[in-house]
Amino acid sequence: MSGINNRFWTDRFYLREFEERDWPAVHRYARQELVSRYQPWGPNTEEESRNYVQQILEGAAKADRTQFAFAVIWRESGQLIGAGELSLQNAASRVGEIGYILHPDYWGQGVATGVAELLISFGFDDLKLHRIFATCDPNNAGSRKVLEKAGMVWEGTLRENIRIKNGWRDSMVYSMLEQEW
Repeated sequence: MSGINNRFWTDRFYLREFEERDWPAVHRYARQELVSRYQPWGPNTEEESRNYVQQILEGAAKADRTQFAFAVIWRESGQLIGAGELSLQNAASRVGEIGYILHPDYWGQGVATGVAELLISFGFDDLKLHRIFATCDPNNAGSRKVLEKAGMVWEGTLRENIRIKNGWRDSMVYSMLEQEW
C-alpha cells in the first residue's frame, strides 16, 4: 500500500488507518439498530466492536493484506464518524468490494458518497484493480443513492444471498470498471 496521503482528505472529512483506541467511537454507531438494520451483524455489544477493530488491525499487519479498512474522521471535531472498507475479493482478476458505514448524525450529507469515491480511487489508482463492486439491501434507498452518485452501475440483484436477523436478504450489485474511472 502506498500509504494514506492528501488524496484521502476532503474539505469535511478524511480517512486514516484504524487504531486500537477507536473501538469506543465505532461502538457509538455499531450499537444502534438503525445502523445495522440491513446488515448481518449488530447491534454490536462492546466486545463485538472491540473485536471488529482488533480484526481490522490484524488484517492491516499482514504482508498479503486483502482488507483495507479506514476510519472516517470528521475534520472539524476530529471525531471518528464511520468506516470505509475495500476488500480484495479476487487478486488474480483484480476485483475488490467496497463498503461504508456512518454514524446516523452524518447521513444525508454526502459523506458516504465521498467515502465511496475515495475507496474507488484507492482501488483503481493504488491497487490497480480492474473491477470494484458493492452490494446493498434493496430496501436501503440511501445506500443505493450513494453507489449511483459515486458512479457505480447497477448490475442486478442476488436473490437471498445473505442471512440477516429476520431471514434471508437480497443484495443489489453495483460496480465500476477501471476504464469507467
